[in-house]
Amino acid sequence: MITGGAVFTADAEGTEYRTGHVVLDGGVIEAVGAGPAPDDPPGQRVDATGCLVTPGLVNTHHHLYQWATRGLAQDADLFGWLTALYPVWAGLDEDIAHAAAAAGLARLALTGCTTAADHHYVFPRAGGDPFAAVVAAGREIGLRLHAVRGSMDRGESRGGLPPDDIVEGTDAALAGTERAIDRFHETGPDAHVQVAVGPCSPFSATRELMARTAELARARGVRLHTHLAETLDEEKQCLAEFGRTPVQYAADLGWLGPDVWLAHAVHVGDAVRRLGDTGTGVAHCPSSNARLGSGIAPVRALLEAGVPVGLGADGAASNEDGGMGVELRAATYLARLAGGASALTARDALRLATAGGAACLGRADHLGTLEPGKRADVAVWRLSGMDHAGIDDPVAALVFGALPPLDVLLVGGTPVVERGELRTADVDRVAAGLRSASRRIIERVGVPT
Repeated sequence: MITGGAVFTADAEGTEYRTGHVVLDGGVIEAVGAGPAPDDPPGQRVDATGCLVTPGLVNTHHHLYQWATRGLAQDADLFGWLTALYPVWAGLDEDIAHAAAAAGLARLALTGCTTAADHHYVFPRAGGDPFAAVVAAGREIGLRLHAVRGSMDRGESRGGLPPDDIVEGTDAALAGTERAIDRFHETGPDAHVQVAVGPCSPFSATRELMARTAELARARGVRLHTHLAETLDEEKQCLAEFGRTPVQYAADLGWLGPDVWLAHAVHVGDAVRRLGDTGTGVAHCPSSNARLGSGIAPVRALLEAGVPVGLGADGAASNEDGGMGVELRAATYLARLAGGASALTARDALRLATAGGAACLGRADHLGTLEPGKRADVAVWRLSGMDHAGIDDPVAALVFGALPPLDVLLVGGTPVVERGELRTADVDRVAAGLRSASRRIIERVGVPT
């Protein structure tokens, strides 16, 4: 029983309690309401006085392996950044992927995230099974993982950006994707690992791979995810090569629909309505878009068109912070830079990071809000310190103020963070593993120029 704190439910009615309670039983939310938790039935009580209780945050787009390559290509745009880093990622193996994923997931947990979508698309020929390594790290840290089995079959020799030695053949990519679904995909309300299908992008996946992965996903009942409309360079390339905008190209290949969520969607132009009409979701990645100078996604227009929009931290090589909570402020500030001071409210941002993210991942029935029957994925943020003193509105304190420490972070009712400390892994050991992994990959390939 979490009692005595402010409660932001993120439900469709915008229910909040200045002082309220959340009752959990068996990994499920049993009750949410105003005032103190009831005395009957008896149970463990968490005093949340001075705290804000929210749903756990949902990260809709990440590349966990990139934690091993932070701080590189600091002043490049997307295509220049990829050109610099693809040769570095050729040195990836399953051990490096595991160390990077553990660090990335630990950071996400410590910043309020309970569910993370990771898009892994780099499979060097001598790298073992980095996808399985990411899944293993997810189980160890204890977050729910939407593991997107990415793929690339369009290397430099076929007009793509990645080197040929880190792309797969089309048939091999499809077979690897199907094996990942068979091996790891879970169903049901409490699923901790779900697999999605994710060719990387139009400039690293062939038309054939894009179309066939969409068919595979729908035959197997899993979701679809890819990068789209991230930069103006991408739009120019799509128009020159296919005579179509990125959204038109995606539609031609079956990549719009309520089972699809797209990363970035910065430059969608007048296709906003089409995304809304098809129920296609968008993972908005404000910090990464700013780091690479890609632009500002039209979040307000997307929301008004009925598009499910969630927040994404994106890979730590284009967002070295790598946390989830900071994306609340980044999303709000960028939206206001583009559309004025009322373009996105603090509550809008928090809904994007919770209910919006769950909708993108197809988990809205079970995650993303504090409502009876939902999974007990809960964040309790401590707002009683100096950093938030004098901010009367707890939601504004969370979104606009310094990121507060977590009193508790629960995933299915199980503590992952308590009193600001990760309980599922030793953070010093995780950090040491990441430092070693980063050294190994740079020693293999050198620092990019």
